[in-house]
Amino acid sequence: MGISPSAEAIQAMSAVELTGAIRARELSAREALDAHLQQISAVNCRINAVVTLDPEGAQALAAAADERTAAAGASAADSLPPLHGLPMTHKDTHNTRGMRTTQGSVLFRDFVPDADDLIIARLKAAGAVTTGKSNVPEFAAGSHTFNDVFGTTTNPYAPELSAGGSSGGAAAALGARIQAISDGSDMGGSLRIPASFCNVVGFRPSAGVVPTWPSSDLWSWLARSGPMARDVADIALMLTAVAGQRPGPEVLPSIPPETFAQPLQRDLTGLKIAWTPDFGLGIPVDKQVLAVLEAQLGIFEELGASVEQACPDLRDADLVFRNVRALEFVHSLGDLVRDHAELIKPEIRWNVEQGRVLTGQDIADTAAARTRLALKVHEFFGGYDVLLAPAAQVLPFDAMLRYPETINGEALPTYLDWMRSACVISATGLPALSMPAGFSVDGLPVGLQMVMNHGEDFQLLQVAAAFEQATGYARRAPALTTGDGAGMG
Repeated sequence: MGISPSAEAIQAMSAVELTGAIRARELSAREALDAHLQQISAVNCRINAVVTLDPEGAQALAAAADERTAAAGASAADSLPPLHGLPMTHKDTHNTRGMRTTQGSVLFRDFVPDADDLIIARLKAAGAVTTGKSNVPEFAAGSHTFNDVFGTTTNPYAPELSAGGSSGGAAAALGARIQAISDGSDMGGSLRIPASFCNVVGFRPSAGVVPTWPSSDLWSWLARSGPMARDVADIALMLTAVAGQRPGPEVLPSIPPETFAQPLQRDLTGLKIAWTPDFGLGIPVDKQVLAVLEAQLGIFEELGASVEQACPDLRDADLVFRNVRALEFVHSLGDLVRDHAELIKPEIRWNVEQGRVLTGQDIADTAAARTRLALKVHEFFGGYDVLLAPAAQVLPFDAMLRYPETINGEALPTYLDWMRSACVISATGLPALSMPAGFSVDGLPVGLQMVMNHGEDFQLLQVAAAFEQATGYARRAPALTTGDGAGMG
């Protein structure tokens, strides 16, 4: 092994670069871990992204990874798993065996699971070195990360502002160069909104691509697990580890993980792209966000695609999203709200109540609306290949707020309305991602939402990779001032 890169250089590496260097024995897993822990110590006290840390356990895992590298010898590149030696924390809503998993709730402040969720088990099997947990809003409800257990996670590009949520700790850790990949989840924007706020990529896959397991509802389709990273190639790499059919009956379609190992390069010549600033619904979007995104549309034309303003008919999307979300909240959290209402935040109690008052007719109307929406989406993608839209309706906002109450001076009726840019796409079930697309005049990140037809997950990553190659916005790191102290904020 030659001269190892500096900690700063390691922190800037992608997951593809890190795992490649470890396989080539240019870098050890222990050196990668040391750089990871150093960055947590340096910056976490400013952003509060990492809330549980197990350095001793991680050091044992990294040492075992280095032993495996040595044993593999010259064949290391071929015989080691895809994430071999890669340090990472996990979203605190994903159960991690033997490590505290709080869901951001005081009810689970000291809960230690005895089994991993499937996505965590697959990451570990792929060679990832688990170091701790990243912060979430209570029960992952809402797109701003704060809770009564660990407090608020803030933005590495502006530490007084929100990092988004619910995968806010994950996105902030990525943006702050703590780690190269993160696991997340998304019902109404929990991968895409924090990605937009923190200048990273958040990918919400098609249903069944990254299975959520264990689950008490095999047919649940609105919430998704998925990857986050600073570049598209790392999203694809993580999917080679976590995609694929879940145990038991296959009731949702899956995509073989090896699909995501294919080359990402793609010629966009002839691609038909639609752009919508308001989803055809008059959804309010901050004028600064629109200015940044509209300046990017010419990039696609330079790459050979055509771009015009158009959108599928999404008039049924709000009803579908709100009713299905409300029913899922009753299913997953109804008993806890009934028994411990005083310990659960009001937004969750409101969501559960919305589900409890739904009638049989409401449920029938929701099924009919979802059918109409699916038909309209099918019709739209008969004429277009990609839909572009704002990922978030607002720029990162004051972290002391619970949620934005106005956009462009327009009052918002509920705490979900500032997330509609993501929610209406969730209702369609389509694969979607948020891609770094530039910065406001004040240097705040803005994400572009890209959407493609059902099952076209890999093709969507190819389009995103072409835009990334042409722009490179994610390479702009935050000027995060090094903090004092141990860094567990």
